[in-house]
This record gives sequence, structure tokens and C-alpha cells, in this order.
Amino acid sequence: MKLTYIYHSGYVITTEKISVIIDYYKDSSDKDPIVDKLLKRKGKLYILSTHSHADHFNPEILKWKETKKDITYIFSKDILDNNLAKPKDAIYLDKLDIYKDKDIFIQAFGSTDLGVSYLIHIKDKTIFHAGDLNNWHWNEESTQEEIKEAEDYYESELKLLAANVKHIDLAMFPIDPRLGKDYMKGAEQFIDTIKVNTLVPMHFDEAYDKVAAFSVLAAPKGCNFISWKYKGESIEF
Repeated sequence: MKLTYIYHSGYVITTEKISVIIDYYKDSSDKDPIVDKLLKRKGKLYILSTHSHADHFNPEILKWKETKKDITYIFSKDILDNNLAKPKDAIYLDKLDIYKDKDIFIQAFGSTDLGVSYLIHIKDKTIFHAGDLNNWHWNEESTQEEIKEAEDYYESELKLLAANVKHIDLAMFPIDPRLGKDYMKGAEQFIDTIKVNTLVPMHFDEAYDKVAAFSVLAAPKGCNFISWKYKGESIEF
């Protein structure tokens, strides 16, 4: 099984039989688009979007069915509620809803922003895409009440997830330097709560060096952290 980093929170998972695109916003390269290859690839294509923010959902993805027929769209329900897609365009999941077929199992969990996160089972692998689930607060700017509210909200969503899964093979999780000095806190709390074999970052724009610092926190907890060096990079897992 292969994971490819597209950009921002966009990722691709490929196996021999299927491809899964999550939170496509824009491609890694205009000259050699990843999507063009996936639309020509044999096998079923699943396209997942965790919520309607423009950096996680690009309506252009709905046009891909004109090129490839065997596509299943799975969207967070807020995309429908915000009139960014029609009822017939996708399967819509709310928190704790499930989609499954013979190749994939997907359960929606909560977010501390908009939409949902996705717990995905493919073959013998358990995979998690956080969407915008994170400990979102700016300690340098927030009041103590705002910080406590953010912490409590995040903790409640983590507890719900941990009650349903004890081990994750691969997690895609936000590590956003714009949060200030505690920008890695949410990811650290995540791997403290749930055993994660490998974690890869999202939502970091071009701040590769800052994100790479998380490896120091991940290693002592038995978590392999992937520090991407460029868009379009892949790993086998």
C-alpha cells in the first residue's frame, strides 16, 4: 500500500485494486498532475472530503466522473448543507456514520472545526485522516477561557475516537506552525491517546523545516514520523 502527499491536507492511498483521494485542494504539480494518472489508473477510485473549507474541498473533483466512471464520492454532510454539491453527487456522512463495501470501510468521527474526520480500514490497515480535527488555539492570543474551551472540545473528540480504535497504522494529522509556540501540541496529544505506528503531517503549507521538529516528540513514543521534503512524495506502508 502506498501513500502520496499531494498538498496541504490532500493525500492519495493506492493499493493494487483501488485508489483513495482525500481532501483534494490542488495538485502537487501543474506539469505532472497526480490526478491525471489516477483518473487513468485501473480499479475503483474513492474521493473523500472531510468538510467544505476551500482548502479541503475543490468542486472541480465532481467533474472527474466525466473522465473516469468507476468513482465513489464520500463527503461530509456539511458540503451538501452548504450547497456545494447535490444530493445525487455523493454519499454524505455525518459524525459516526459508516460507509462500507467489499474494498473499504469508512467511519466518520468528529472535528474541532467544520465537518468530520475519517477512520478508514483497507485490507489489514487502519488509517486515519483528521480533516480539521486538532487542538486549535493560539496561546499567545487566546484568553484562558478560550484555551480551556479548545482543550476540552479537542479532548472530548479524542476520547470518542479512542473508544472506537486502539491502534492506527497510519495517521494524517494537522501540524500547523501558524498556531504559534504550541503548534505541535494537538499531534502530540493524539499519539499520547492512541497508538500510532506512522504519522504524517498536514496543513503546514511550505513549512517543512518547522514540521520536521515533530520527529523529536514522536520517536520516544514509538511513532514513526514522516518529514516530507516535497509535494508528490510517497511512502510504502
